[in-house]
Amino acid sequence: MMSNVNQTLAGRHILVTGGARRIGAAIVRELARAGAHVVIHCRESAEAAQATAREARACGVQAWVVTADLADPADVERCMDAVLVATGGKLDGLVNNASHYPPSHLLSVPPYEIEDSLRLHAVAPLLLARRMAALGGTGDIVNVLDARMTMYDADHAAYHLGKRMLLSLTSMLALELAPRFRVNAVAPGAVLQPDGEPVAELERLAAFNPLQRHGSPQGVADCVWFLMTCDFMTGQTLYYDGGYHLKAATYG
Repeated sequence: MMSNVNQTLAGRHILVTGGARRIGAAIVRELARAGAHVVIHCRESAEAAQATAREARACGVQAWVVTADLADPADVERCMDAVLVATGGKLDGLVNNASHYPPSHLLSVPPYEIEDSLRLHAVAPLLLARRMAALGGTGDIVNVLDARMTMYDADHAAYHLGKRMLLSLTSMLALELAPRFRVNAVAPGAVLQPDGEPVAELERLAAFNPLQRHGSPQGVADCVWFLMTCDFMTGQTLYYDGGYHLKAATYG
């Protein structure tokens, strides 16, 4: 059972998209430990989302689960409707973590895959942010990016385009929503192997960064907590990647 280690986010209501497992679940747990009530979004991992919600509630906070396909703008609106019903109309934090990482190459990727990626990685975060801002309050938004955004992921072109758009959206929203909202991002590097890959793949990826080691989902969650609580910071991207972004290069 987890217990609260601080109350820096006590009473806040925060939506975490893609919060059922992996990095998203670590973020949910950290926010709950800080006293925040959490809404856990998932697309298909409802059982995992409920398990993560139980872990959050063990911290003495409320936790809810909502399901939606965030690549569908209409479902994004339904998702936010469900969030506000659950929280009684309260929402002052948003973590845009939901993602999809299929292989694709720029010269062969079907247009619909690019469109799906842009809707999931950028349009959905924008729509959710607009709905939250329309509530009239104040709050914080943290976008989960990728440390390779200043490079070129030639093996995941559609994903890369979506994340690059989310990078631009971070600074744009920071300007548009100030001073009521702060908008920042965290860009993880090697913290988990891709779904279905062995742990050895994580070790292989770790060898490419200057620190020669990998991070952890908890480390990403710590960054999110920091960005949610550092109240004189907006429009920034915090790289949690062992310095990998310093080695700008084409890869894939």
